[in-house]
Amino acid sequence: MDSDSGGDCQERVNAPAHGPGPGSVWRVSGMPWLLGSAALWFSGFALLVPVAPLWVIRGGSNDLGAGLVTGVMMACTVLAQLSMRRVLAGLGWRWTLVLGSGLLGLPALGHLATDGLWPVTALAALRGLGFGVVTVCAATAVAAFVAPGRRGRAIGALGLASAAPQFVLVPLAPWLAERAGFTLVFVLAVLPALAIPLAWPIARAIADTDRAPAEGRGHGTAAALRRALAGPIAALVVITASGGAILTFTPHILASPALGFLGLFAFTGAAAASRWGAGGIADRFGATAAMAPLLFTGTLGLAAIGLRADSIHDAPGHGLVIAGLLLTGVAYGGLQNLTLAQAFNAAGESARSSVSIAWNLSFDAGIGIGAFAVGAIATAASYSVAFGVLALVVGFTGACWALPRPFRRGRQGRGELA
Repeated sequence: MDSDSGGDCQERVNAPAHGPGPGSVWRVSGMPWLLGSAALWFSGFALLVPVAPLWVIRGGSNDLGAGLVTGVMMACTVLAQLSMRRVLAGLGWRWTLVLGSGLLGLPALGHLATDGLWPVTALAALRGLGFGVVTVCAATAVAAFVAPGRRGRAIGALGLASAAPQFVLVPLAPWLAERAGFTLVFVLAVLPALAIPLAWPIARAIADTDRAPAEGRGHGTAAALRRALAGPIAALVVITASGGAILTFTPHILASPALGFLGLFAFTGAAAASRWGAGGIADRFGATAAMAPLLFTGTLGLAAIGLRADSIHDAPGHGLVIAGLLLTGVAYGGLQNLTLAQAFNAAGESARSSVSIAWNLSFDAGIGIGAFAVGAIATAASYSVAFGVLALVVGFTGACWALPRPFRRGRQGRGELA
């Protein structure tokens, strides 16, 4: 690519928007390919998150080994996310997307050869690297495709494309493995690799087939960037910690497989709908307007779970916990959208890649922290105490956002560092 085409690429990345102005973000240049890729990526992810641990247990491993599979995958996800600025700069968008899609999908076939703990853990590591690549690429690309004024809806569309496969497949995959066989699940989990051909139109839409866009730190120093992101990242971590705890311990709390399925269905369904709906709110009223209300909604949901988490023996107890899961799901989905939109607005357009990496790292860290912390507190005390602590932390964060000038530094809509 010559220097003239490189300048043209950078101009198009920084343009107000690609494709149509007012109208559906689904038709913006590059968005259909990105959304299709996201659906494939998260389908493969959702199929193996619950099934890979079951596979090593069937092979003779214990619960610790099953947990190791997921833990190693998420650790490698974080490692990949930390490396993304260099990877994008070195490989360019096309080959980075090819690499991520291949690593996330193709290792699934390796499960057909072994159910041993260490080989399956190695496959999980490869899938984690791929997952880290595609999640950062997705968040960075959607910010490049759509102008700030419509970015909330675009993030919502990406969230729906990511959440819908999880809504269906996370509860369905273990049932499918037991009823139709693990082989079918492993073959279906290759779906992310089908996104490899879509790397070409996505790269063309970003208008940079050979090198990633120039990356800065916004309009300030690294310290200013950290201050701008502190508020959105804090909200993201506390709500994803709650989600990590719910996804890990709901089956134990509700005990019955049918109730566990219903509870997770309520949580993931509410999250998917809220993540999409929050986009319009962010574009019309600003991301900050709904931040505190959603955090308080999550607080109510977690408190409801905590009230009956240790004494769920009757219909009212079941109903209260499932209602709590529904409310927390609304907060969990909506805040994923709003925190990313607010982080982009606070940090500025030239810090898109840094924002995407920080957001994805914080999301994964929150999931892990929540599962570990609630497990530790529940072991020492009870589930009721653990979810009560989560409710207090989320409520405190909501109160900070409700103050006139909370601990965030970036102001909504300015697109700069304060």
